[in-house]
Amino acid sequence: MNNFWEERFYEEGKIWGDSPSLTAVYAIELFKKTVVHKVLIPGSGYGRNAEAFARVGFEVTGIEISKTAVSIARHGSSKVQYHYGSIQDMPFDNLVYDGIYCFNVLHLFRKNDRMTFLQRCREQLKDNGVMFFVVFSDKESSYGTGRMVEENTFESKPGREVHYYTEEDLISEFSDFKNIETGTMEDPEEHGKEGRHIHLLRYIYARK
Repeated sequence: MNNFWEERFYEEGKIWGDSPSLTAVYAIELFKKTVVHKVLIPGSGYGRNAEAFARVGFEVTGIEISKTAVSIARHGSSKVQYHYGSIQDMPFDNLVYDGIYCFNVLHLFRKNDRMTFLQRCREQLKDNGVMFFVVFSDKESSYGTGRMVEENTFESKPGREVHYYTEEDLISEFSDFKNIETGTMEDPEEHGKEGRHIHLLRYIYARK
C-alpha cells in the first residue's frame, strides 16, 4: 500500500485539489457543537482536510504513509503537526484527542487490520471523545471491480484493496462505540488524471 500512495502523490501531487471533502465540512460543524479542541486525522494525505480543521481553530495532528504527501502538507502549513508513517504503527505521540476524523482510509484494509486500527484509535481518544469516519459504500460505481480478496473487498487497482461498506457492516465494526449518526453523502472530487467523479460515501459519527 505504501508504494501505491507514494507513487501516486509523487506523480500527481495535490490529486484532489485544495478544497476539503464535503464530509470534512460536515464533521467540522459537528465537532464545533461538542467540546473538541484536539483532532487526530489518520491518513491525512497532503493536508486538504487537516488544513480545513486547523483554519477554524482546531489543534490538528495528521498521520500519513506517503513521504511525498507529508512533504507537500508541511510546506503548506505552520499549524498542523504531521507524522510520517503508517496508521498501523499508531500511536506516534502520547496525546489523547477529543476527536478523530478519518477520510477514506479504513476501507483500505482487510477485516483484521481494520479492527486493529479502530482499537488504536479508541486508545488515543479521550473518554466521551468523538469519531467521524468516512468510507466507500457498496453503492460506489467501482463496487465489484477487480479481484475479490474478502467479502465486499476487492483489489480495484494493483496494490490497492478496497472494502465497500453496507450500513449494517459499518455499524457492526463500530460496535464498541456509541453510534450517534450514520448516513451517506455525495462527495464530488477531482481525480487528477482520471477527471471529475462523484463518490457516494458512508459516514459514521460515534462517541467513545
